[in-house]
Amino acid sequence: MGKLCIVAGGGRLPKLLIDACRADGRDFFVLALKGQADPEIVEQVPHEWIRMGAAGHGFTILKEQGVTELVMAGQVRRPSLLDLRPDLRVMKFFARLGRKGVGDDGLLRAVIDELEGEGYRVIGAHEVLPKLTADEGPLGAVVPDDQAMHDIDRGMAVLSALSNVDIGQAVVVQQGIVLGVEAVEGTDALIERCKALKRDGLGGVLVKFSKRGQETRVDMPTIGPETIRKVAEAGLRGIAVGAGTTIILDVEELVRTADKAGIFVVGVASGK
Repeated sequence: MGKLCIVAGGGRLPKLLIDACRADGRDFFVLALKGQADPEIVEQVPHEWIRMGAAGHGFTILKEQGVTELVMAGQVRRPSLLDLRPDLRVMKFFARLGRKGVGDDGLLRAVIDELEGEGYRVIGAHEVLPKLTADEGPLGAVVPDDQAMHDIDRGMAVLSALSNVDIGQAVVVQQGIVLGVEAVEGTDALIERCKALKRDGLGGVLVKFSKRGQETRVDMPTIGPETIRKVAEAGLRGIAVGAGTTIILDVEELVRTADKAGIFVVGVASGK
């Protein structure tokens, strides 16, 4: 097993991977993205900071560190071209990409191809932490009723229809009506937006699934305790995620938070 580089974005996932490497005694190094990664997570471990547009410098660091495998972990806000300030390596990458990088998945696949072209093996966070993904069925004590299951089916159908256009991983459905679809704003903003759109009666459901054929090594759907809190504040009744294809952060705290709030969390097979 070669040396692993954790390319760290925001959130807690980088810390979970760092803890797993420490527990397994695995040699690792953190390449922390400026303006994205949490300094408190990376400052106490071997690391270097890098801005997103400095790929040339990043490859130099990886070679100096003797890295053979990479895992990309955490939330990354897509910067504008002005904020990116691309170096020559990134400019050449975009020139080769042309129009193929319009959607997130197309862009991420191209990034993986670039890394693998340099001889690095790109792995998913779930390969470092196999117990990180959701199992099929309820995660806590609360289970969805018939109306919630109908909303889940509706949400899965919507996401399946949107897969080919590479738009988002989440949708909010209430009583069969789609309140909102995730776009570039992300899941938290989707939930907040739908708070003002909810109808009277039984609350809605957040449905979050991988897109068909999605590159899950670098962009697997993720929920955590904070997602539960936001869902509760928005008046939603629960969350349905893809079983085996969704990362669950801090699962014990997530279940405690969900049970206390009366929120269900259920893993659903994609072929349901």
